[in-house]
Amino acid sequence: MLLVTGGAGFIGSNFVLDWLAEHDEPIVNLDSLTYAGNLRNLDSLAGDPRHQFVRGDIGDSRLVAGLLAGHPIRAVVHFAAESHVDRSIHGPEAFIQTNIVGTFRLLEATRAHWAALDAGGREAFRFVQVSTDEVYGSLTPDAAAFTETHRYEPNSPYSASKAAADHLVRSYHHTYGLPVLTTNCSNNYGPFHFPEKLIPLCILNALSGRPLPIYGDGRQVRDWLYVKDHCAAIRRVLAAGRPGETYNIGGWNEQANLDVVRTLCGILDEERPRADGHSYSEQIEFVKDRPGHDRRYAIDARKLERELGWRPAETFATGIRKTVRWYLDHQAWVADVTSGGYREWIETQYASSGSAP
Repeated sequence: MLLVTGGAGFIGSNFVLDWLAEHDEPIVNLDSLTYAGNLRNLDSLAGDPRHQFVRGDIGDSRLVAGLLAGHPIRAVVHFAAESHVDRSIHGPEAFIQTNIVGTFRLLEATRAHWAALDAGGREAFRFVQVSTDEVYGSLTPDAAAFTETHRYEPNSPYSASKAAADHLVRSYHHTYGLPVLTTNCSNNYGPFHFPEKLIPLCILNALSGRPLPIYGDGRQVRDWLYVKDHCAAIRRVLAAGRPGETYNIGGWNEQANLDVVRTLCGILDEERPRADGHSYSEQIEFVKDRPGHDRRYAIDARKLERELGWRPAETFATGIRKTVRWYLDHQAWVADVTSGGYREWIETQYASSGSAP
């Protein structure tokens, strides 16, 4: 079995769904269901015996140790994290607790579990740390893309907390021999993305007639990775990655934020035209830039292609169109998330049990 942390979040739930679509190997899914964790993402798995959901915190050492002891876990895939830069600026403590302290406690429980396995079990075991390109800092417009040997230079409380977690993971391999793998991905987009991030926020605001807020001049550049491509890359790293190694995962799709939003507007103009016949791009509004906003990220994913044979299946043009159509086709999910109804359902569902059957 796999133990997946944060498997009700955006990337984690996509990983769980894609894994069980392709494998019969079961998953224990541990998620504390904070604001961005949504069990409704996994509705299609209701009644599936291969998916066991447990509501809980990675910082709960006793709970994690019990899950590892009570199941034949052969790998931990660690998605659980506070991940929104803006939230980290306004409230960094939660990022320290989850991303650093939580990862430490998860590593400690995993190390004890791994050490108790027989020689074959220890050899086959893996711990996958799912991280971000933001740990590398910011690039100038003409600088080479981030490689796995780029120096860590985090610039926000979020990226600093992820950098610290990456260093902890590395140290557990070097000091204790725990077979770890670290992946650093670029900006993800796709189904089930919580609507505080740029792409889902602008889709929802466009359809609601609200402004499409763009920080600063909108020329901040990111490499955009379709979430299902990211999940495929993690599966490949888990299957064939070399313990102790880091693998960058990118979409080879550098785009400025303003260009991303203009592309969204163009697709929405085709798929769901405004009643007045005007373009959604008229709703673009530039707002004050956030503090310390990194100018450019870019991922060099050639190591992953060279060593493990992975390349993204989607271009930005194909992935962004699939994403817009998903949101148009899942308005009930959107309404549930934006109204907070899913939070009320979670609290009612888990008021006493603490976990799903």
